[in-house]
Order: sequence, then C-alpha cells, then structure tokens
Amino acid sequence: MKKRVIALLLAATMAFGLAACGNNAGNKGTDDKKAENGATTEESDGKSETSKTGEKILSVQVGPNPETIDPALNSAVDGGNMLLHSFECLLTIDQEGQLAPGQAESWETSEDGLTWTFHLRDGLKWSDGSDLTANDFVYSWKRVCNPDVAAPYAETVLGMVEGYQEAIGGNLDALKVEATDDNTLVVTLSSPCSFFGSLAAFATLSPVQQATVEANGDAWATDAATYISNGPFYISEWVPKSYIMMTKNPNYWNADAIKLDGIKWNLIEDANAAYSAYETGEVLMIKDVPTEEIPSLSGNDDFFVDPIIGTYYISVNTQKEPFNDPKVRKALSLAIDREYVANTLMQGTYSPAGNFMGPGWVDTDGTTPFMDKANNGAAYIDTANYEANLEEAKKLLNDAGYPGGEGLPAITYSTNDAGYHKVVAEYLQQAWGELGIECKVDIVEWASFTPMRRNGDYEASRNGWVGDYSDPSNMLDLLYSTNGNNDGKFNNADYDAAMELSRTTLDPEERSQALHKAEDILMEETGCIPVAYYNDFWLQSSKITGSWHSAYGYWHFMYADIAE
Repeated sequence: MKKRVIALLLAATMAFGLAACGNNAGNKGTDDKKAENGATTEESDGKSETSKTGEKILSVQVGPNPETIDPALNSAVDGGNMLLHSFECLLTIDQEGQLAPGQAESWETSEDGLTWTFHLRDGLKWSDGSDLTANDFVYSWKRVCNPDVAAPYAETVLGMVEGYQEAIGGNLDALKVEATDDNTLVVTLSSPCSFFGSLAAFATLSPVQQATVEANGDAWATDAATYISNGPFYISEWVPKSYIMMTKNPNYWNADAIKLDGIKWNLIEDANAAYSAYETGEVLMIKDVPTEEIPSLSGNDDFFVDPIIGTYYISVNTQKEPFNDPKVRKALSLAIDREYVANTLMQGTYSPAGNFMGPGWVDTDGTTPFMDKANNGAAYIDTANYEANLEEAKKLLNDAGYPGGEGLPAITYSTNDAGYHKVVAEYLQQAWGELGIECKVDIVEWASFTPMRRNGDYEASRNGWVGDYSDPSNMLDLLYSTNGNNDGKFNNADYDAAMELSRTTLDPEERSQALHKAEDILMEETGCIPVAYYNDFWLQSSKITGSWHSAYGYWHFMYADIAE
C-alpha cells in the first residue's frame, strides 16, 4: 500500500476541527443472527486478532449502517466496499487498477466493438454450494433494467446495450444479453463502448441468485440467512446498526488464496466511537477519523491520505423555486470560498474544486488528464479570487430579482453528520448569509439521507461522487436528465444531446469535445455546485498486510492477512 501524507494546517485548524464533532453514536443491536448461508462460524469476540476458535477475523469500519447492499440498488461507497467482498463480477480491478479476470477467466471483443463475449470459469458456485452459470448473469443484468427494481445505475451500466430502452420499458427480454451455454455470456451493444470492460467489473452488474430473490423479494438483501453471494466472503451474521460479519466462502473459485477467516464490518456512525474502537484494538482500520484528531495524526505511520477520483459537491433541487433559476444557483456557488473550505475547514485533506471534473479523470485518448482540456485549460471558478466571486454572486442575485437576498425564502441545507459535513454546513450559513440569505441546517441519519436526496425531498444538500472507472462519462452521466443518480433533477436538452453524442460517436476526438461541452454547460448552468476534490484519509494498523486502497475509494481486504 502506498502512503501519501499531505501537509496539514495546525494552528488555524484546531478550532474548526472541534466544531465537527458531536455525532450520535450508532445504536448497538442485540439480536445475533446465525447464518444458514454456507458454513457457519463461531461468534466473534469483537477483536481483530485471532479469535478464540483460532480464526483470523479482521475487524474494520468503513461507514455506518448501509442504506442497501443489494448490488442493483447500492450507490454508496460504504455499501460498495461490502459488495466488493461478498460478490464478484465477470471482471475485477486489480491492485494496479487494471482489468483482471473474475468470474470470467477470459473475454474478447469483436472488431466493430459491438459484441463482447465472456467465458466463465468451470465449476463456479454460489455461497450455498449451488451451481452458478452464465444464465445467472442474464437474469441479474435484466433485473437491473427492471422498472420495478428502479436501479439507480441502470442507464450508466447498461444504457449502451442493445434493447436497453425496451427493457426499461418493461420488455426485459429485449436486452441483448445471452447465455449461449453455461459458461459463455454474449453481450451486444448498440454502439461501441471502450470502457465496457470496466462496467463488467462494477458491483451493480454482480450476479444475484434468481430463486432467492424471487422467493424473498427485496428482503433477500437484508438478512444473512438469505444473502446468497458468490464472492470471497459471505454474510454469516448481521446485527443492524451494529455489525455485519462476513465469513470466508469455501465455494469461491479462488478460496485457497483467501487468508482471512472472516471480516467484521463495524457499522459505526460516530467518528469518535470509531476512533476509540481503533485505539483499543477492537478494530484495525477506520475510515471515519474525527476531524479534531487529524493535526496530531499527521506523520503517523498508521495515518494514510490517498487521492481518489471524485468531487464533493452540493445538489440543489432544480425542480423547486428559487433553484430553478440558474442565476440563483450560480450565486450560491460563487459565494463559497473554496480555498477556505478545503484548506481550513477540511484541514487540507481535500482540494478546492474549480471544476466539476477533478484530477484523475482521463480524456478519451486514454492518457491526457481530462482537466487539461477543460475550459481551455482554465478552471471554471477561480478559487483563489473569492472576493471577486462574491461580488459576482451578489450581482447575479440582484439580476434574479433578489437584491441583497430580499424576497428569497430561507434555504434548508440537508447533510449527514460525519467527517466535515456538519462544519461545512455551518460555514454555508455564513457564506450564503453574505448574500442576505438565511440558511437552515437539517442533520439527517445516514440510512435515510441518500433515499431522501434521491427522492428529491430536499432543497439543497451535501452530495459527492467517487468514480467507478476513470472515463469522464462516469461522473458527467450523473446530470443526464433521466439518470437515476441525478439527485438535483438537472434537465438541459443541450447537455443531454452532448452526452448522447459522447455515447454514440466512434471518433475519440469528437467524443472528447462532446464530454467537454457537457461540462461547459453544467458549469454555466450550475447544475450542481462543486466544492472540493476528494482524498480518502484513514487509520490502519500495520498488523494488516496484503490489502490495498484504490482510486475509486475502496479498501480491498479479500487477500489481506493479519500479522501475528
């Protein structure tokens, strides 16, 4: 694992770091559930060390109670981390960030780029020991398109497959995904997609067991007894709001390479509670580090900071007044001092964002950073010129008919209480107050936060996106009018047209221009408000060996071990 420690501000940051604490600890569950899913395991004593039975159980914290760990429905990083260990797609992403065989041992693409053929390994099994075949992928991919399932990623991962439009209309058999035999899956695209291999490695396209899903409905993915999976681990215990225990899956094709007997995912929402558990050795890795502790942790061997491809941004509900006016949206954006937010409030752990698409995204030639060609090489927002931005914001608000904020109703800003979210929300009260706008803060429990946002039950809200693959369409597709992750309900015909061209053109340069045009429109219309570029920071004991952290915000523990 590569460690990148960045310079942190000390004196100025202590006060602001303290303002971010005070989260409510997650409730501890009381009802232990025993698995009927594959082999059972002894109850854990909660430690990351070798258990009383001699098993190696790795105890970690990557987030609170997940909204869902149904592969078709998950859109959060914490749930994605769990899916990464319990399911395996046709392909995987290796430690170097390259595509690698998964359930498929090989694959090829036709010369015209329209036909992808995946050859599955012999003898694949589900965690309950039953056979897994190419037909399971056919069922699972069609399920993602099922309008009754309402998978938020459906268009992103399958929109380029022939028959997609008919499938989301209810004719699932129209989707051109076919099992020609038990070990062969053939996918026909309506237009070439150079990064389709990355989609075949993305958790949404994991296989799910048809019989289990149909017998249990949505509840299949909420109980260890029915959570049948195909990855290196399966769920053996699940105590909501307390922990999820995963046990090594003896039916996994590469089980001999798995050194851990289990992984305990501690569902801790309060960063201070997570930190306490780390200090006592109850957990060996925590994602949620209390912000007030960061200055003292800088330089420690177990404190890591790693860049990821993603942007911390604000969604505004463009279907509600006054957010349907792009002048108001842009005024709210320009009133934010991004240098102050990133370097002081976020203590230098994030970077100020002048674009929507930040570092790490690669242009269509596969090598050039996308940012290098954006807006003629200049940031859309000059983050170093806050005073001029604020004056422009005041002018825009006046032009929108709200001079000095007069006549504009109070804005409710929704956020969950983790990391820097609360202190950023408190800052927005001050920043938008400079425009004469009152801002109220609504703190929402994590399990309710993402469905609230997705359903449009908010005015302004914290949001963010970490890339699933490095093609810029992965983020820009978020603002396409019908995308299931378009929380702000941004709807712009020119934007949609640019994205549609990027999906169908065979010319890499034309595709590049279309994607950059989309970002131009997004930033001009302020379809969302980018604030900072993400980095992940976490604490991890040196006892953990063989794990790695990816640019997509995932921790890979499947081949990890615990040093004696």
